[in-house]
Amino acid sequence: MPTDSWVNETLYADWGQRFLVKRELARVKSGFQDIMVFESHSHGRVMLLDGVVQITETDEFVYQEMIAHVPLLAHGTARRVLIIGAGDGGVLKRVLQHRTVEKAVMVEIDGEVIRLAKEFLPGIAGDAWTDPRAEVIVGDGIDHVRQAPAESFDAIIVDSTDPIGVGEVLFTDEFYGNCARILTDRGVVVNQCGVPAMQADELRETSLRRAKSFADVSAYVAAVPTYVGGFMTLGWAAKDASLRQVPVEEIRRRAEVAGVLDTTGYWTPEIHLGAFNLPPYIARHLPRR
Repeated sequence: MPTDSWVNETLYADWGQRFLVKRELARVKSGFQDIMVFESHSHGRVMLLDGVVQITETDEFVYQEMIAHVPLLAHGTARRVLIIGAGDGGVLKRVLQHRTVEKAVMVEIDGEVIRLAKEFLPGIAGDAWTDPRAEVIVGDGIDHVRQAPAESFDAIIVDSTDPIGVGEVLFTDEFYGNCARILTDRGVVVNQCGVPAMQADELRETSLRRAKSFADVSAYVAAVPTYVGGFMTLGWAAKDASLRQVPVEEIRRRAEVAGVLDTTGYWTPEIHLGAFNLPPYIARHLPRR
């Protein structure tokens, strides 16, 4: 691609964003999706899957911190963590920042995403790929969750694409039922639920599905500039409602014990608690108990 050409995101048919490309780094059609990695003028290196922004070097920390630190610190004693998707390695990195985590299993269906992230976005995962606590599997997350032993994980983090194409099967009743089965008695699962201003159906429908298997269903928000449309929601489903009610000072203590306090660019104990206080336009899409 010539220098200084534009790439348009194709998530929405009638609204979007574009990036001025400094240099194209890779364009691959895998067995699952079209993958593009390029260096932008404004946001560092960027990865697109099927024309949709997945990650940029400039603001990836917001999403990664919130999808990883919130469930682990709300739980407080999570030792074994399952990550579905997240092929760029950023979630794995944040999970392994918790020195209290003993094992992190990451299952990514598309090995090309991992390969390209390692080659062109090495700073996203850092040393996480070689951490002895990490087990990285190229495979189907649905099958892994279906076959895993009961109560084998304390937390599950689902960092998938939207519920279309390769990501669709990660938003089903069966999937959430199996998540509940393999989680311990205080287990929690989080997953991205889109930008409600544009994707309200995604939050509403997946929340109803989670509610069939979990006692406590909610969502929390993070402001990620390149996920255009306002707040990104992260779906929350836990077996124990008290996980969302941990006082801020206890969250701070847990973060210090885990080794993540004062290491973040977005997450703080106060933001952790505040992120669950949803604007009405988002909260109305959650099931009422």
